[in-house]
Amino acid sequence: MGQNRSVAVVGAGQTGVSAAVGFLNAGFDVTLFSDRDRVTLRNRGPATGTAVTFAEAQAAERELGLDDYVGRAPRVTGQSTRMFTGAGTERQDVLDFDVDYDGFQAVGVDTRLKVDERIGEFLVGGGRFVVTVVDADVLDDIASAHDLTLVATGRAGLSELFAVDRSRTVYDRPQRRLLMLTVTGLGHGTDVFAHRGLAGGEHNTFAIDTEQGELWWGPYLHKDAGPSWSFLGFAKPGSDWERRFGTAHDVASAHRVVTEVHRDYVEWDLPEIASTTLIPGDPHAWLRGSVTPTVRHAVGVTASGHPVLALGDTAISYDPIGAQGAQGGLIQAAQLVAAARGHAGPFDQNWLHDRFEHFWTTRGAAAVLVTRLFLGDPDFVQYGQLFFPAAAASPRFGAALFGLLSDPKPLLGIGSRAAARHYVAEKAGESADTLLARVPAANFRYSSYRRQESARTSVA
Repeated sequence: MGQNRSVAVVGAGQTGVSAAVGFLNAGFDVTLFSDRDRVTLRNRGPATGTAVTFAEAQAAERELGLDDYVGRAPRVTGQSTRMFTGAGTERQDVLDFDVDYDGFQAVGVDTRLKVDERIGEFLVGGGRFVVTVVDADVLDDIASAHDLTLVATGRAGLSELFAVDRSRTVYDRPQRRLLMLTVTGLGHGTDVFAHRGLAGGEHNTFAIDTEQGELWWGPYLHKDAGPSWSFLGFAKPGSDWERRFGTAHDVASAHRVVTEVHRDYVEWDLPEIASTTLIPGDPHAWLRGSVTPTVRHAVGVTASGHPVLALGDTAISYDPIGAQGAQGGLIQAAQLVAAARGHAGPFDQNWLHDRFEHFWTTRGAAAVLVTRLFLGDPDFVQYGQLFFPAAAASPRFGAALFGLLSDPKPLLGIGSRAAARHYVAEKAGESADTLLARVPAANFRYSSYRRQESARTSVA
């Protein structure tokens, strides 16, 4: 057990506070450092992402002694995907499929809600919450006073203490420009997105324009409004979507941009999108930016020689298209707590290095691969050209494809076209050739959604 051993966690985002509660529950003496107080974290800034979790990350939350929000957040039981190219009369429909997840559900929860509730649990449990700016000198003092120090400050600031691992980092620039928005006014009944599938508002939706990027909608639990919807747009560099996303400057303009993009490119979903409304009292329900996917050497050393470990986005930054960031931080935290609980020796550089390498081999490396797959990375195009049509032909394989968002490890064994075809056959129970021969022609149905009817039938 961790009695009388001290842990410092620097950074009170979702990963940092989750790790802090986990170590506290394991019997450690824990101090959580934040540059913002609890009220500011909850009410005076945006959520740091859509933070959708699937089965493995939800299990990690439970291992840490945390609420996984399954049962509280609107449930997500599958994924609807439409792939196309062009717009208006020039549009060509490529693929259209709707699949259920295999034995699990996803949930999307406002990170501000998670952080606030977990800080409350942390304080009730006897943890110390210190509000102060932590720079390199302060971190040195913190590390000297604690047995184990974790840095979970995200992609900026103290991340520079951890050098980029060039052998594991593929990109040197963002692959997408991002726009996030949370809205209300739309329920989660079977009449919502009914043109995409029978599950309606219980499925995430994905619209993939091979030239412009991707548009994603998912059921969400907002910190104040409760059941709601979250949007995340991924614009390819140089695209019209990138130009449009760049004009968003507040929540109202972000909502306008999202609506207009759907009007001009994804008009079959427009009745649902046009029915969404802004969330009263939350001017921060939007975010614009980009991420350069980066893997860092996760063990750093302070000025006085104290080892510290990078946690979550500080260690690995993912493009959010593969939903790996929030999930990876939770899984890394759960692995650390489990290992530390049974460790009697010092938390030295070797121990920290071994812990990160364990995370890398069991999650991180595969998470990088699934992100590259969904980004359409040139090295993965041949797999995407097989996997997505196979998913359109086989619901079993479609479930496996999106199951990679929960457990990406199968991708570690796919290093050739032949291996990819074997994976398709294994998961679908049919050969890849059989599936590809019967991929249905895409012919998008258009929404006939009416907002008043949805309000009566919503199960949210």
